[in-house]
Amino acid sequence: ATNRRARHDYDIVETLECGLILTGSEVKSLRGGTAQITDGYCRVENGELWLFSTHIPPWHYAVGFGSHDPDRRRKLLAHHHQIAHFAQQTQTQPLTIVPLRLYFKDGRAKIEIALARGRKLYDRRQAIATRDAQRDMARAARHLEKYA
Repeated sequence: ATNRRARHDYDIVETLECGLILTGSEVKSLRGGTAQITDGYCRVENGELWLFSTHIPPWHYAVGFGSHDPDRRRKLLAHHHQIAHFAQQTQTQPLTIVPLRLYFKDGRAKIEIALARGRKLYDRRQAIATRDAQRDMARAARHLEKYA
């Protein structure tokens, strides 16, 4: 699962790969690729990193017993100094911690989180305009090489 809106709505300052504490049915559901992390955010509470507002739907074979709350908060696993660094950055600057992507690495669920600064609407429009201009210049350069 990827959070494509994060790179549009935020300027990414720093990224970090963390582990997740999940139940069995959550892992099965994640392997099905149905997680939604677009509205998610992270917060440091009591020296622990927590993931909020992510939706991992119940695995369809684990209804009733063994099912989980799809919108529960989930604990993230990171080194203490990394958590302290992210906590210090979010307290001293107007930054937030957002999830970028959720994936499996060597059979373990990982999440890539980012320390990010929110963009204003005009910043988003400006970023889109510069990206379009770069694309047009690259297209013109290719065209010039091809027909020169």
